Amino acid sequence: MPEQNPRHILGRFDEALNTLRNDVLMMASLTEQLLVGAGRGLFDRDLDACSNVIAEDAEVDTLEKSVDEDGVNVIVRFQPMAKDLREVVAAMKVSSNLERVADQAVSIARRARRLNQSPALPETAGLEPMFRMAVEIFRASVRSFADRDEALARELKPRDRELDALHHRTIDELTDRMTADTAHIREYLDLIFIARIIERIGDHATNIAEDAVFITTAEDIRHIPQA
Repeated sequence: MPEQNPRHILGRFDEALNTLRNDVLMMASLTEQLLVGAGRGLFDRDLDACSNVIAEDAEVDTLEKSVDEDGVNVIVRFQPMAKDLREVVAAMKVSSNLERVADQAVSIARRARRLNQSPALPETAGLEPMFRMAVEIFRASVRSFADRDEALARELKPRDRELDALHHRTIDELTDRMTADTAHIREYLDLIFIARIIERIGDHATNIAEDAVFITTAEDIRHIPQA
C-alpha cells in the first residue's frame, strides 16, 4: 500500500481543526443570541422572545454533540501533539461551557415568562446592570478564544469578581424587599434565582477565558489566586 503524503495528511488535519473551531464559534454566536433574547424577555416583558429562546436551545445542544464527536475523531485519526492537542481539547471544553450558558439563558427565559404573567416589579430593572455585565464578560471571553487573545482572557477574572460582588448586593436587596413585601414572595424568589443564574454565566465565561490562555501558553490558570 503506498505511503500517504504527509502534506495531504496535514491538510486533512487543518481542515478538521478548522471545522471544529468554526462549530464552536457558531455555538458562541447562537448562545449570545439566546442571552440577548432572554434579556428581552425579562426586561421588555417580551413573551415571544422567551418562547424563542426556549425553542432554539436545541440547536446549541446539537452543535455541542457535533463538537464532541468531531473532537474525539480528530484525536483518534490524527493523534495531535502539543499545541494542536490543546486546540482540540480546549474546543471541546469551550463547547461544554457554551452549552451551559445557553441553558442559563433558557432558565432566565422560563422564569421571565412566569414573571410576565404578573404585574411588573420595579426590582426587575435592578437586575439589568448585572445582566449587561455578564453578557459583556461572555462576549469578551468568546473574543479571547476566537482571537487567541491571552491578555484579554486574563482580564476577565477580575471582571467576574466585580460581577460576583454585584450579585451579592443584588441578592441582599431582593431578600430585604421580599421580607417587606410578602404578597410577592414568588416573584422575588424568581428574581433571586435569575440573579444567581446571571452570576453563573460569568463563571462559565471565565472558564472559556481560561481555556483561551491554555491554548496559547499551555498554562492552567483555573486555580491561581488573583491579586
